[in-house]
Amino acid sequence: MPPASVIAVTAPASTPPARSASAAYRQSLWLLTSRDLKVRYSTSFLGYLWSVLDPLVMAAIYWFVFTQIVERSVGQSPYIVFLIAGLLPWMWFQGAVSDSTRAFIRDAKLVRSTRIPRSIWVNRIVLSKGIEFLASLPVLAAFAIAFGAELTWGVLWFPVAVVLQAVLIAGLGLIIAPLVVFFRDLERAVKLILRFLFYASPIIYSLDDLPGDLGLWAAFNPLAGIFSLYRAAFFPSEFDPWAVGIAAIMSLGFLGVGVLVFRRTVRAVLKEV
Repeated sequence: MPPASVIAVTAPASTPPARSASAAYRQSLWLLTSRDLKVRYSTSFLGYLWSVLDPLVMAAIYWFVFTQIVERSVGQSPYIVFLIAGLLPWMWFQGAVSDSTRAFIRDAKLVRSTRIPRSIWVNRIVLSKGIEFLASLPVLAAFAIAFGAELTWGVLWFPVAVVLQAVLIAGLGLIIAPLVVFFRDLERAVKLILRFLFYASPIIYSLDDLPGDLGLWAAFNPLAGIFSLYRAAFFPSEFDPWAVGIAAIMSLGFLGVGVLVFRRTVRAVLKEV
C-alpha cells in the first residue's frame, strides 16, 4: 500500500488552480517515483548495483564473443565502451516499456481512487527508469577511463539524447498502458517485440556496419539516432544527422499519438481496472 501522502495529494486551496494542479502533479510524480525506487531496492542487499549488473554482464558476454571467439567486424574500439554506451540506454528503454504494460493493472485500486491525472502512472515509470539510467553513467565513465576512450565534443549531444529517449518512452507508454487493459495479450506481444528490437537496434553494432541500403532503412528505428547521440561522446563518427532527425520526428510523433490514445481511452480504462 503506498504512502498516505501519495493518495492525499490534491491542489492547495490557497494557490491559483493552474499553478496548484501543476505543483500537485509534480509532487505526486516525485512521490510515486521515489516510492518505486525505494520499494525496488529496500529488500535487496546489492541495491543500486542491480541496475548496472545486467547491462554489464551482457556487455561482457558480447565483448568476449566478438573479441575472443570470433573476429570482430562491428562497432568501434574500445569495444566494451561501445557496447556499454548502447546497453545502458537500452535497459532504460526496455525496462520502462515493459513496465508500462502493467502501469494501470499493478496499482488498479490506487489508479481509481486518486484524482491526479492518470498519465502520472506512465510518467513515473519513465522517470524512475531514467533515474536508474543516470545513476549508471559512472560505470560508463569508469570503463571509458580504464580502456582509454577519450571524451569528445560529442558529449554535448548527451542531454539531447536523454530528452529524446524520455519523449519516445513516454509516448510509447501512453499508447501501451491503456491498451493492455483491454488486450491482455499485448503484454506478451510487447516482450516479443522488445526481444526483436534489441537485435534490430544498433547496440552490438553501428548503422555503418549494416550492408547496402539496410543502414538507411534501419535509421527509421528511432533508437538508432538516439544511441548515436550517446556514443558520439566517445566516438564522434557515430553521430548520424539523418538518424537523429528521424529519431526526433518519430519521438515527437509517438508522443502525439500517445497523448491522443490516452485521452480517448482513459475513461474506459478507469471502468475496466
